[in-house]
Amino acid sequence: MAWAQAPSTQQPRPTSTPYSGDLSIFEYPDRDQKLQPQKVMDLLHVTPGKTFADIGAGSGWFTVRAARRVGPKGVVFAEDINPKAIEYMEDRAKKENLGNVKTVLGTPDDAKLLPHAVDAVLLLKVYHEIARPIPFMQGLRGSLAQGARVGIIDRNGNGTDHGLNRDVVEREMSEAGYRKVGLYDFTKADGQDYFLIFEAK
Repeated sequence: MAWAQAPSTQQPRPTSTPYSGDLSIFEYPDRDQKLQPQKVMDLLHVTPGKTFADIGAGSGWFTVRAARRVGPKGVVFAEDINPKAIEYMEDRAKKENLGNVKTVLGTPDDAKLLPHAVDAVLLLKVYHEIARPIPFMQGLRGSLAQGARVGIIDRNGNGTDHGLNRDVVEREMSEAGYRKVGLYDFTKADGQDYFLIFEAK
């Protein structure tokens, strides 16, 4: 399989520094209305009993919504490279009685997910922070179950301004062994955000 090949020699491209401040910034009141997480999960085929991975989960804003969607027979892996975010999500899952949430402390080059375990993945406003996305996404392929969908929600930008142009993402994902199966623009009304869906080739 392609993901088992030798690591890419891709040089780091311009990225934004991962956010490490107050996690409550992600909890603004109208975010559900703007992002439409239920529609996002519909398109990623997130249903009861499925296993979902929230990469760069931050405060767990999307994690808790996915956990309710997959239900007690499903699992949500809440992954982040920030140990404070992991602690925050663990506390939140306990407070909200979400026993199906499992936190994962990843690294900038490896999400550290279990092999062949995940039915759907979302990178919500985090892809532009990944310095070596091709080897990162190649590695992620080993964690995908057959037919798994990978969603990327981001905004157009140059990499350093908390955004990355859509054509760059599409090119990198193709190089990492994915094919695009969906493109949507409903996640924000300003026309700058995009929602891409990929499957492994």
